[in-house]
Amino acid sequence: MSSPRGAAPSIGAAVRAVLRQSIELYRDSPSTVARLRDQIDRLDEPLRVAIAGKVKAGKSTLLNALVGEQIAPTDAGECTRVVTWYRDAPSPRVTLVPRTGAPRQLPLTRTDGRLEFDLRGSAPDDVDRLLVDWPSRSLRTTTLIDTPGIASLSTHVSARSVELLAPDDQPSDADAVIYLMRHLHATDVRFLESFYDQGGAPAAVVNTVAVLSRADEIGAGRLDAMVSARQVARRYRAEPKVRQLCQTVVAVTGLLAETARTLRQAEFGALSELAQMPRSDLDYLLLSADRFATAQAPPILPAETRSALAERFGLFGLRLATTLIRQGYRDPAGLADELVRRSGLDELRTVLATQFTERRDVLKARSALLLVERVLREQPRPEGHHLASDVERIMAGAHEFRELRLLAELRAPHVTLPSDARSDAERLLGAHGASTHNRLGLAPDADSGQLREAVVAALARWQRRAESPLSDRAASDRARVVVRSCEGMLARLSAGQGQLT
Repeated sequence: MSSPRGAAPSIGAAVRAVLRQSIELYRDSPSTVARLRDQIDRLDEPLRVAIAGKVKAGKSTLLNALVGEQIAPTDAGECTRVVTWYRDAPSPRVTLVPRTGAPRQLPLTRTDGRLEFDLRGSAPDDVDRLLVDWPSRSLRTTTLIDTPGIASLSTHVSARSVELLAPDDQPSDADAVIYLMRHLHATDVRFLESFYDQGGAPAAVVNTVAVLSRADEIGAGRLDAMVSARQVARRYRAEPKVRQLCQTVVAVTGLLAETARTLRQAEFGALSELAQMPRSDLDYLLLSADRFATAQAPPILPAETRSALAERFGLFGLRLATTLIRQGYRDPAGLADELVRRSGLDELRTVLATQFTERRDVLKARSALLLVERVLREQPRPEGHHLASDVERIMAGAHEFRELRLLAELRAPHVTLPSDARSDAERLLGAHGASTHNRLGLAPDADSGQLREAVVAALARWQRRAESPLSDRAASDRARVVVRSCEGMLARLSAGQGQLT
């Protein structure tokens, strides 16, 4: 096993073989062949991550923060009602793909640093998707999909997101999901349940991360707002229902993250001027956004500049940025880095790397097998029984899929394990990252001796549990999956592959 992303090449080869055989079997059905060929192409593409959530949850703002460019429209215009894909490309381009007819390019412009485009007369209901190609290092490994708001006043707009993430007739176009919420409401739970464990395949919990996306509002914009938000996120992570529906919950203030990653020199200069004001005067101005933008103030900043700063930073961002400048952050780059860190974006990016990117090949293989399984069920052919057996064998036999299933199962309330054993099993199965050091809870610079010592201890621990006469059949089976994960790590260390998964 040599892939650093957490999937054995044998899985990739097996899935490609199944797809090729399926194409041959359904060669008389052009539409089915096209869907299957798309899956083969998809195996080599960047991971597809959809950003979903209720209206005004901050989806486009977070997407801009992840990319580091203001390329997603964040107002309530017609483009926010359309599913939009953001892909890495050599040059910028926006393509409108209609529900009927040929795709066409849209003109795009930059206004005040923000990318702008419109549908040029097309009704949102007539648009299947927008494809935004943009040169971006962040998009090289991940294609981001911005979806219309869930629970929109327009039910058919909401339906577009559900159609993308939980279609009735095929696997989702997305390999993984970032679900944004301001607080956990019944609507959020219902939506997460709608694409949970589709088709009986490895549960969707492993490819869903929830984000408290306007985390600064939880603490009313105070300087310690993110402390409160992280406490709420921890409480949600401990909720049994949430544990069943998503991998983790992260607190992020999306507006600050977006602004920090696109910070302008003029904004830094304006913030520096604000930081020079007497603290009591600035605190008075920052009692509310309206007061900051419109109140009479010392003539160091015009009202128009203050209004623009309030829109870009919010009260929390303004309070934090001016405080940091007072504490010694004297250049734009240093301030931007610290604001990004304080926004929670770095934590989210780490989660995405460990939960999604390291499992890229497994998640893609899962999507491909789900499609083949559905095609065989909906369009049965006498010669298809051997393919069905191959799909079942891969799903049931590949250890990576066993890990995904057990990770989901361990979050179910009916599984009784001491909390320390449950946490140990989840970590060893890759819940905190598929790399060897993450599975063993060690630092990235741990040497081979430390890794070997830790994995030998974990292997002995779970072998005892698997063989214990006090364990019932189900508990022994779960323990054997963990044992197999430990054996795999030990084998890779013996082969000199170190950190590879």
